[in-house]
Amino acid sequence: MKPNEKFGRLADDETINLAVAALKANGIEATVAENSQEAKQKVFEIIPEGAEVMNMSSVTLDTTGIAKEIVESGRYNSVRNQLTKMDRQTQNLEMQKLGAGPDWAVGSVHAITQDGKVLIASNTGSQLPAYAYGSAHVVWVVGAQKVVKNLEEGMQRIYEYSLPLENERAKKAYGMESNVSKILILNKEISPGRVSMVIVKEKLGF
Repeated sequence: MKPNEKFGRLADDETINLAVAALKANGIEATVAENSQEAKQKVFEIIPEGAEVMNMSSVTLDTTGIAKEIVESGRYNSVRNQLTKMDRQTQNLEMQKLGAGPDWAVGSVHAITQDGKVLIASNTGSQLPAYAYGSAHVVWVVGAQKVVKNLEEGMQRIYEYSLPLENERAKKAYGMESNVSKILILNKEISPGRVSMVIVKEKLGF
């Protein structure tokens, strides 16, 4: 399936500002970065050095260098580094618990609506528990092409744009296709300061 390029276009400043105001009204601390470098800087201003951090699988985090900083700099207690040393056959439950409740969860999302709702699709669902509740702190880095009008457009974007691109990535990386098995919709965050988002005026991720 060919991606619907309508959902690959960057939102304009007015639309981004509408989304930022709505996200803040819904309990999400949203800011805007002009580019990837500024976004990376903002992320590491939010996360304290030495914190326990899980970088979720994310093309955006890979592209911006945020994932590499978390796992390789030595400045953070990387949950992903812990997981790579564990045995999936004998420690699967422990690994699931580690991934579901790190102190800090960092990743991206698939759509933001202009009225401040957030959509995240997943095949396994591994990142969703931390985003929904498990983590004390969540930071999302999101390309401005992911801002959509409403939930209907958000769902469209997932199936018509994100999925075809992720399918191609998964086939190259794992030799298998992806799937929209689970979708998390965050309408509002009730814990003040728990969730932060940096919207970047660049095309990042799917």
